[in-house]
Amino acid sequence: MRTFSLDSGISLAALDLGDAHAPPILFIHGFPLDGSMWHHAAQHLAPNHRILVPDLRGYGQSPPVGEHALIADYADDLADLLDAARISTPAVLVGLSMGGMIALDFARRFPQRLRALVLCCTRATPETPEGLERRAALAHEALNLGTANLAAAMASALFHPEVAPDLRALWQRRIAATDPRTVAAGARALASRPDARPLLPTLRVPSLVIAGESDTLTPPDSLRAIADAIPGAAFRIIPRAGHLPPVEQPQAFTQTLADFLRTLPPCPPQNR
Repeated sequence: MRTFSLDSGISLAALDLGDAHAPPILFIHGFPLDGSMWHHAAQHLAPNHRILVPDLRGYGQSPPVGEHALIADYADDLADLLDAARISTPAVLVGLSMGGMIALDFARRFPQRLRALVLCCTRATPETPEGLERRAALAHEALNLGTANLAAAMASALFHPEVAPDLRALWQRRIAATDPRTVAAGARALASRPDARPLLPTLRVPSLVIAGESDTLTPPDSLRAIADAIPGAAFRIIPRAGHLPPVEQPQAFTQTLADFLRTLPPCPPQNR
């Protein structure tokens, strides 16, 4: 892991792999997880790409920066991270859940920096009234009671019913170790996320939308609707996966991503 100091004054920890001059891929994890969810895909793709796998502000090895954030703040962090990593050519963004929402906001605000877009188990819709109440309650519970109880409930919802118990327990521990301020900030960012549906038909980059076959948080039909709204987007379902295909079915997810990457037009060379 490397620590990148951003122009905004915050720091992000990120896995930085591959040839510095190869086509870049930026992976964006979900809430309330960390970048290690992408490690199988990152290691597999590193020989032919520049791979950046950050822990978003406050997650994993990145220090907390407060209990309030917007989706746009995370997108700004990623643009600053690309600058700090001296990546000037357009990148492939791969985002899951909240990471997909951040990727969509990045696509809206920094389209010149985007080569292709991969959205996994995410939403384009704004939060519902019921969701707003749940997010507010989650933020309150994290700040006042800690994250241990939240971690158990979240881990239960994330995975396919038949996932290995050890894998579920690992991610429950990682969620429980997340700073309560970071969980509150993420919940509030999700609550205030913009409606990305008007953006989808305007996207003009190659796009792939991936669903987990048994995902109850973002069901496959909702992901298919996102793919249908993006011109030319491909849609794939990962069998025997819930909300975290890169963790539950890493080989199948990585092969799906690698197949998509092979269809992309050549990337402009990175400045040397």
